[in-house]
Amino acid sequence: MTALVRTLALPAAALTFAGCVEFAPYLADPRPQLAGGDGVERVPPNHPNRFLIGSADDAVIGAPQIVLAGETDTLSDLAREYGLGYDEIVAANPTLNPWLPGRDTAVLLPTEYVLPDGPREGIVLNVAAKRVFYFPEPPAETDDGTSQVVLTFPVGIGRVGWETPLGEASVISKAVDPTWYPPISVRQEHAELGDPLPAVVPPGPDNPLGTRVLKLDMPGYLLHGTNQPYGVGMRVSHGCVRLYPENIEWLYDLVDVGESVRIVNEPYLLGRRDGEWYFEAHAPLEDDSMEPAERLDALVADTELAPALAGEVRAVASIANGVPVRLSAFDAVEVLARARHVENTVEVDPDAPTLEEVRQMIDEAVAEAETAEVQLGGDGN
Repeated sequence: MTALVRTLALPAAALTFAGCVEFAPYLADPRPQLAGGDGVERVPPNHPNRFLIGSADDAVIGAPQIVLAGETDTLSDLAREYGLGYDEIVAANPTLNPWLPGRDTAVLLPTEYVLPDGPREGIVLNVAAKRVFYFPEPPAETDDGTSQVVLTFPVGIGRVGWETPLGEASVISKAVDPTWYPPISVRQEHAELGDPLPAVVPPGPDNPLGTRVLKLDMPGYLLHGTNQPYGVGMRVSHGCVRLYPENIEWLYDLVDVGESVRIVNEPYLLGRRDGEWYFEAHAPLEDDSMEPAERLDALVADTELAPALAGEVRAVASIANGVPVRLSAFDAVEVLARARHVENTVEVDPDAPTLEEVRQMIDEAVAEAETAEVQLGGDGN
């Protein structure tokens, strides 16, 4: 097992709560129910980033999807194609080989999301989910005037010791093809790792900021693209927020200077759709200042759930795979029954890195995060 797989697998396995033994079905391996696709009609996938909120009372968007992997598809390829980050798709498919799941292997796409609590305006980043939500202003509406549009994108965030800060912020400037001036702390770290950085990195393929930057009024922190898209959805940055190149270009064109940004840490998300409760659980960040059980108790206490549903919440939290579960079903794998079976739209890019190159890039990013000297702050990429 690689260092990357160990890093992704341990938090969820380590998260346990008293009483979970009563919910054995949640701990069962759902892979047999995913197996096979012969004779299943496959439909076009949902849009990877644009969703409608059905009403002001709804807090759940999207739908789970199942796709059959191609012969050379990696989970990273599938994640980017369907609007997911690397950690998200691995957490939802813990038994699969992330490098090569294999031809016609069924892959669960966790493309359903419970919205973070709070105002639905501007940019909202949930670091626990490694996902950003953008609510256009004024709210875009459908023809019948009832649905608000929300855009959501996976992001890379600050690793341990370089945490992405929480709080309220705003966009104070924007730039296309930015020049990067690595701060002294980042240059010192790279030098200690035998990978010295220049004082100035001009625009181009070697610039880790990519082609677009949104600068926040939190000194040193940015939302930006990347020249290493395979790290999106992981904790690999020096505190800044990384998006896929195509995602930051879209967001950049929509966001104006002055846009509000709210950064939260919500590993447990509870919301309704069509009157039914859904619960989404992520493994809490390793450096979370609040104990998982304490955070979960607070969420249950703040929501008037029936005792049975409260038990369901705790059972789903013990898995923490990021897949929203409809609580009234009393079955964690009910997700598979309502998942859409969709076409595989991944196209082979002749200029894309090879499998070994992708694996090396991700392993190097994780190794850097694990071995670098821990330094608090955040003024990098």
